[in-house]
Amino acid sequence: MENSLTLALSHATEVGAIGAARAAGFGDKKGADRAAVKAMRKFFNTVEFNGRVVIGEGEKDEAPMLYIGEKLGTGKGMAVDIAVDPLENTNATATLGPRAISVLAASERGGLFHCPEVYMDKLVVGSEAAGKVHLDVKPKANLKALARALNREIRDLVIVVLERDRNEELVAKIREAGARVKLIPDGDLMPGIAACMRGTGVHAVMGIGGAPEGVATAAAIRCLKGELQARFWPKSQEEVDKIRKMGKSEKKVYSHEDLASGKQVIFCATGVTNGDVLRGVRFFGGGARTHSLVMSTQTEKVRFIDTTHVFSKKDINYRL
Repeated sequence: MENSLTLALSHATEVGAIGAARAAGFGDKKGADRAAVKAMRKFFNTVEFNGRVVIGEGEKDEAPMLYIGEKLGTGKGMAVDIAVDPLENTNATATLGPRAISVLAASERGGLFHCPEVYMDKLVVGSEAAGKVHLDVKPKANLKALARALNREIRDLVIVVLERDRNEELVAKIREAGARVKLIPDGDLMPGIAACMRGTGVHAVMGIGGAPEGVATAAAIRCLKGELQARFWPKSQEEVDKIRKMGKSEKKVYSHEDLASGKQVIFCATGVTNGDVLRGVRFFGGGARTHSLVMSTQTEKVRFIDTTHVFSKKDINYRL
């Protein structure tokens, strides 16, 4: 699957990013999301595979969406499950803020976790600390273990946390332990990937964020050999019932291998706006330049792809 499909899937995130970037900076997050969805859907349906969306986007903020159960591709070729967010971090796109991406994960049928649109408490670390931290351990103990694994002092660590009221107690405990906190307004997916890469200045991601984003992060971490642990964080009995109805447990700590269990896992992301790992789309007269991250469990390679797109008047994939 990696050899035949990965490049096509990376093209899907590229066209999604370009569509979103065309609408970026105008204060209209739904318009940017709509543009990304339209571009991706049109491209997906030219690819020779039997795709099915198992995690779509937009349910939480009532945006246009590639919906769960939607069929993608020509219907011929390999049966593939897709977790997709044509525009992750819509708020940043509306304001030209950082870390907006177009992203997807893919695997053979049944290889990606089906989860409801609820929150998860998450812990992400790189390969050096894998197996040495745990979601149920106090933050200070995890930070000590992380510092030892990275041969650093706790004061040298930078921990990314979503800036939300629900994470305030965690932030206080991290700071009390002596580590620094990088608060982000939206989008904990790419920081999770950054935590598994050297030289990014991010050493872990902690706190409560979206469950669907956790599945995409898990797919990337399968490729990067890091570790993700997550537990559902329901806000109501209704959400507990939703979790149980899908055959999941709100008490279980899920690993990245639970969330992305496929033998063949592909991850693709293209920057819409500039971030810590990916550059955003840069337009020029007659074209655009994109920066993508492409990985798979088959090749065990991490590819950064810098692509120049020369537009044709007939090519409507890049037009709103």
